Amino acid sequence: MTVDIFDRAARRRRRDRAAAKYAGHDFLRAAMLEGIAERIGSVTRAFADILDLGSFDGAFVPPSGARVARVDPGAGFSRAGHGVQGDEDRLPFADASFDLVVSAGVLDQVGDLPGALTLARRVLRPDGLFVGAFVGGGSLPRLRAAFRAAEAERPVARLHPLVDVRSAGDLLVRAGFALPVADVETLDVGYPDLFRLIEDLRGMAATNILVDRTPMTRGVLAGAAAAFAASAGPVGRVRERFDIVYLTGWAPDPSQPVAAKRGSATTSLAGVLGRRA
Repeated sequence: MTVDIFDRAARRRRRDRAAAKYAGHDFLRAAMLEGIAERIGSVTRAFADILDLGSFDGAFVPPSGARVARVDPGAGFSRAGHGVQGDEDRLPFADASFDLVVSAGVLDQVGDLPGALTLARRVLRPDGLFVGAFVGGGSLPRLRAAFRAAEAERPVARLHPLVDVRSAGDLLVRAGFALPVADVETLDVGYPDLFRLIEDLRGMAATNILVDRTPMTRGVLAGAAAAFAASAGPVGRVRERFDIVYLTGWAPDPSQPVAAKRGSATTSLAGVLGRRA
């Protein structure tokens, strides 16, 4: 049995609070959707039925003529996207319902990520495509360092653990996807202070939702703000880093080519996505 490290109720509340003003903080998901669109655009086949897994405000635009179903853990976002409310590891859809599943910006907050990926593969029809993106390991190093400095004597988990690109690729294999590819892109964002970064994280529903979380005192916040400011560059802004991990995999089908032996590094992202050209 998987132990859920995330507070599902807190996650729903934070998403509902973020929904009204999300458009002012959606830059990270917008970058993910752009990357997902590029990957889908490399495939020449048509997609008729699409699942938008973790739909936020419904900004994902499906290919022309496709039907899209949207699901989000938050009630506010599910209404905004004209979808249904549900968790990524508890999908309310039958197996083999879709030929494309996209997911942008939510899988890093799923306690049972292997289970969620397995369900994504199961709701795909044979030879269906999954393309996902989420914030990965290596992200927010300045923020993490600031909290470590502020709580050096009694460190507390202020940010949840993140999956790196190598582990993400392994999870695709574990979930049963064929021709799995995981890659990473980095986005750097300048912030004038810690509070502007926290505002963005709250606005994109990305603050701490660990089950075991500790309230933050004013002293800790002030110390973290000072440590964060100390890492500013010449123009007085701190460059914070977001690593976006992209996952691509196919639901198994006999028509697919055989994947290269693990570790041979002969299969490229362009080759996998463009195999139908």
